[in-house]
Amino acid sequence: MADYIIATASTADLPDTYLTAHKIPVIRYTYTVGMNVVEDDCKESSREKAYADMRSGTVYATSMINSAVYYQFFRKLLETGKHVIYLDMSKEMSSSYVAAQEAAEQAREEFPNQTLYCMDTLCISGGLGLLVEEMVKRMEDGMSFDDVIAWGEENKLRIMHRFTVDDLHYLKRGGRVSNASALVGSMLSIKPVLYVPDDGKLTVSAKVRGRKAALQGIWEGIKRDMIAPDGQTVHILHADCLDDAQWLKDQLLVAYPSIGTVVISSLGIIIGAHCGPGLLTVFYFGDQRKP
Repeated sequence: MADYIIATASTADLPDTYLTAHKIPVIRYTYTVGMNVVEDDCKESSREKAYADMRSGTVYATSMINSAVYYQFFRKLLETGKHVIYLDMSKEMSSSYVAAQEAAEQAREEFPNQTLYCMDTLCISGGLGLLVEEMVKRMEDGMSFDDVIAWGEENKLRIMHRFTVDDLHYLKRGGRVSNASALVGSMLSIKPVLYVPDDGKLTVSAKVRGRKAALQGIWEGIKRDMIAPDGQTVHILHADCLDDAQWLKDQLLVAYPSIGTVVISSLGIIIGAHCGPGLLTVFYFGDQRKP
């Protein structure tokens, strides 16, 4: 058994079944529906319900995790006597990262004989999930605490992130596009094709007309990135657009017959609340992040 713990947040968008099976501690973001505050349980059924609700007009709102909650989470982990690696979203995408750092400093003072390593993963959503999976796999194979950290730091920028969204009004509500851009884009059926560069920010790589062109844009990006498909795991996450996810999986399996596992699952609710139903995203290893 390893002498350290790898922990993450629910925004890694990993399914609850995986997190439970590998005994990964998770700090859970919350979301608000009407007057109800709900803890993100990472269950597929909860995600499916959320996107059905959103399509019917229900508004889901999210909030950051404060430093007191992080502190209690870290304290509980360190009380086990083990070192801890904590992996959360890129600091460029969530103000919770600052709260986590503040809490970590406090926890380190209380447990000076243990190491709490909070990595700026420069990843989001399923990209973070893929990094968690790969580091957990190495931990379970017996890799040391320091070597797992070194592997993560060396390889995190090899995780590719490609997205498209179907409704610009969700990005407008989150302040990522202006009211005018959302209105004009919707009228002209403009769809952004997005990726995450080395700085860990969600960035537009292209703007295209129509959903099919956006899906094709993602596929073209994958073909530019995919240099070592043999045996690797690819994650496709979708917000109530399973047919599009299956299309992308079929493209991958035909083009790269030696690829390992292509996993389709629903996007987590926290990310989904900011992007809306119809988001499709894919995560995999490449050589370097590029548009």
